[in-house]
Amino acid sequence: MNSLARIFLDIGPPLRTHRNEKQVLRVPKAMRQRIRFLTYNVHSCFGTDRRLDPARIAAVIAECQPDVIALQEVDVGRARTGGIDQAHMIATHLNMEAEFHPALHLEDEKYGDAVLTALPMRLIKAAPLPSSGEPRGALWVEIDVAAVKLQVIVTHLGLRGAERLRQATALLGPGWLGGMAQGDAHVVLAGDLNATGRSTAYRLLARQLSDAQLLTGAKPRPTFPSRLPLLRIDHVLIGKGIEVASCRVHGSTLARSASDHLPLLAELDVVMRGKQEPS
Repeated sequence: MNSLARIFLDIGPPLRTHRNEKQVLRVPKAMRQRIRFLTYNVHSCFGTDRRLDPARIAAVIAECQPDVIALQEVDVGRARTGGIDQAHMIATHLNMEAEFHPALHLEDEKYGDAVLTALPMRLIKAAPLPSSGEPRGALWVEIDVAAVKLQVIVTHLGLRGAERLRQATALLGPGWLGGMAQGDAHVVLAGDLNATGRSTAYRLLARQLSDAQLLTGAKPRPTFPSRLPLLRIDHVLIGKGIEVASCRVHGSTLARSASDHLPLLAELDVVMRGKQEPS
């Protein structure tokens, strides 16, 4: 069974959550800091034309002008991609720093997730997730956004529904999201979840976090495959204290050839402590 079939089979009834439908609270602009957040599965920098080109991936990202970038399927030191450190190379092109976590580690060859930013960033945790097929993991960093410590978790979930459910459960557990002081934490969970809006794993995560695409009032757009997008499997999920100004799939001509996924760009307003008013 191919990956598309596995994703289609892992579905339930349409999700309706109180977090996505509740009244939106707004705060004055002076109490918010806007950032541009991008999640992108870069397919080891192999394009749909089968050309290996990390610089092209960096160019696609530059088109979006993000402040924080969550990458999946990043190669570091792998023979198939010339032994380069793709996370470092892309970060260098963008004048940013990178944190990388290898979900797969075979001797000197690594493959996994990364976070890139020019903002002050600290590694909190990088660890594997329960996996029955290809090894999967997650990377948690803390980023200084004005006076707020933004908690960013990037992950790439498995192809099988039961496996994704175990991984989502782990992410909600005490070692990850469940261990945060939810009243204080500003959280973004992003990545290729290999899960549509009807999947069990997505529904579990969406009970605790809000889907940025669903908060804009616009129709959610798919991200995969890049040439003719059919599936919405790349997500930006946010916690309390974050508002969504916009969220869109970046479908430029360059993006449609650079990877098999399209990047998802969200403009997020990180809310400082203060009184909120109903919009």
